[in-house]
Amino acid sequence: MKQVLLEIADNKRIAPSVFKCTLAGDVSGITAPGQFINLKIDGCYLRRPISVFDKTEESVSIIYKTIGRGTEILSLMQAGDGVDVLTGLGNGYDISLSGDRPLLIGGGVGIPPLYYLAVKLIEKGVKPVAILGFNKKSEVFCEDDFKAAGCDVFVTTVDGSYGIEGFVTDAFPVEYSFFYTCGPEPMLKAVYSKTVTSGQFSFEERMGCGFGACMGCSCKTITGYKRICKDGPVLRKEEILWAD
Repeated sequence: MKQVLLEIADNKRIAPSVFKCTLAGDVSGITAPGQFINLKIDGCYLRRPISVFDKTEESVSIIYKTIGRGTEILSLMQAGDGVDVLTGLGNGYDISLSGDRPLLIGGGVGIPPLYYLAVKLIEKGVKPVAILGFNKKSEVFCEDDFKAAGCDVFVTTVDGSYGIEGFVTDAFPVEYSFFYTCGPEPMLKAVYSKTVTSGQFSFEERMGCGFGACMGCSCKTITGYKRICKDGPVLRKEEILWAD
């Protein structure tokens, strides 16, 4: 973990209530896809944890949805504004487990961390299949990013207004070697039930500190309690225990 001051290079809306923000500066603390950063927002007591969408040597990009006061303030910030950020948080996805045909499954704002994962998988010579799930056509984002990176991409919408009608589980390919997923818990449970291989789940959870000190985001696994911010947010399918 590193605490750094990053400068907003760009901050724009890409879908209803969804924004993409690029922050420039020292991002060397980010070492794996699936990690997240924790932003200090002026006027808010707790930092806001947001997953990494993409990373270069000089910048990190995030995609977030305005769902509360903190993200609403963030959406109004402009290029040149500075942000106090904790970087390189969480364990991230393990690309060594992918096999030769990994499946990436994302829903809504759970999609962004899968993009940087896709980039790293393609860099090692693996071509992923990406399934991106939304409620309706107007909410679709990042489809072109995944295609440009080199993924086979399928989009699902619940109302059938774009792509495949239904849920992400309705678009599963016949064969895949491993899967990676991130999204709302009902989607993750459906993916858990539908998948036939091992895989990794990235969980979204309310956090206090974001680096394992407060124990506020602990969850029970088959090997005991784990902190989503520190021991996660990525867990293997085989260790997950779903709460009733």
